[in-house]
Amino acid sequence: MRAAVEFLRKRWLDQEQELITVIQEETKRTEEKEEAGYRSPMWSILRALQKITKAKRLEGEAVMLAPPFLSAGRGDIKFWGEDDGPTVVVWNSLSESETEQCSKKMGKSKDWVVWCRSRKKDKEQRPFEADGKQIFLNRSKHIKAKAGEKMDKEGGQGQSVRWNAWWQQSKIKCAVSEEYASCWVHQNCHCEVADEEKAALKKAAGESGAKDEFQVRLKGRERDYWMGTEVGMLGGYGFQGQVTAGDASDLGQKGQTRMGAGYNNLRRKKTKQQCKVGPARGRGLQLKSA
Repeated sequence: MRAAVEFLRKRWLDQEQELITVIQEETKRTEEKEEAGYRSPMWSILRALQKITKAKRLEGEAVMLAPPFLSAGRGDIKFWGEDDGPTVVVWNSLSESETEQCSKKMGKSKDWVVWCRSRKKDKEQRPFEADGKQIFLNRSKHIKAKAGEKMDKEGGQGQSVRWNAWWQQSKIKCAVSEEYASCWVHQNCHCEVADEEKAALKKAAGESGAKDEFQVRLKGRERDYWMGTEVGMLGGYGFQGQVTAGDASDLGQKGQTRMGAGYNNLRRKKTKQQCKVGPARGRGLQLKSA
């Protein structure tokens, strides 16, 4: 959350009081949506969706949840960046009025990709489905469960999502939703969806129990985000010195107890060096490397 706030401050220069009000409203809205069952998609999923149409912006999510690698906004609220261009739409994060507004924009473009819950057969067709085609659905009768995996009778595994209140707890480990997910593009999309892009999306959507991607990228908008983290604010990124940690270590082998001293240097190719210290038996002499 700290990184998101510091990132937003750079985007909302001279509008700090307005930003505080927006964050308060967005926090309340997000808590209500999560209480109703909504879960945010993983950043790895959004990154995979971005590659499909070379998207530049995100439509949906909340101001403190949107990833820095896309311009972002929702409805009448502009979070940061551009308002136009190829767009990733997180459909279920939008309100009813926002879906109507978004549908009008999508009707004028073919460069969009929608991430949404799979529609049940008894539900009404959504606006984007009329001009769209489904390119991904994480439910298939041909999928077989792996050892330890749980699947329903239709062969589905749900989708990888963020935990409830992840943005307050800085939790990057993903959970599995009981809802299935699907991805749609315009049927006359200007791009051809490659098999490798579908595979990347499938992999990201199925990362149950794993951690989301948090790759430190110190270029463009993403630099502002990472420099707002605790490590960034302490000067950890771009640090020109050397990072070396040392401590005593147990080098016991074949039942023998031997004390040793070792250190780890993050810049050298040979990152670990250690040596035996003291007699072969007993505690030995405990020396720590400097």
